[in-house]
Amino acid sequence: MKKTILNAPEIARIVTRIAHEILEKNKGFKDIALVGIRTGGVFLANRIHRKILEIDSVAVSLGELDVTLHRDDLSLKKQVPTIQTTSIPFDLTSLTVVLVDDVLFTGRTIRAAMDELIDFGRPKQIQLAVLIDRGHRELPIRADFVGKNLPTARNETVEVQWKETGGDDQVCVINCEEGN
Repeated sequence: MKKTILNAPEIARIVTRIAHEILEKNKGFKDIALVGIRTGGVFLANRIHRKILEIDSVAVSLGELDVTLHRDDLSLKKQVPTIQTTSIPFDLTSLTVVLVDDVLFTGRTIRAAMDELIDFGRPKQIQLAVLIDRGHRELPIRADFVGKNLPTARNETVEVQWKETGGDDQVCVINCEEGN
């Protein structure tokens, strides 16, 4: 069973709100960088980046992060993971870095992202922006900016679709039967 939770206009409103919240919390755009976690976080970071440009006519630094090699579940994977591009073309030192991801679940991806980020420098602060917070944390990580809190069961999957990958922007919850 698949249920649509957010559609394209709702996602657009969330992006606008998160962009405003980031600017408000950080008292403007000075010394802020957005870093999207591959893959969905990159799409969301790009949209927040464009919205901040629209709001304040300033392009904040923007990067992309692949956390594959910092994941703690690499040895559990049956398939060899695909390494994607990491691009952080600016110095992180003394910046407030806003990590951006589409879904926050156990917190393990965010931990891996912070480990990877520190390889590029020492930010003044790391904040976290997510489209969906679905709960079930295994690590003490919380988002500073949340599009939607979406309590889920363990047997449910949150699927985020982006127009950049050929579909319509939407967030769905899929109920998977236990044991499958």
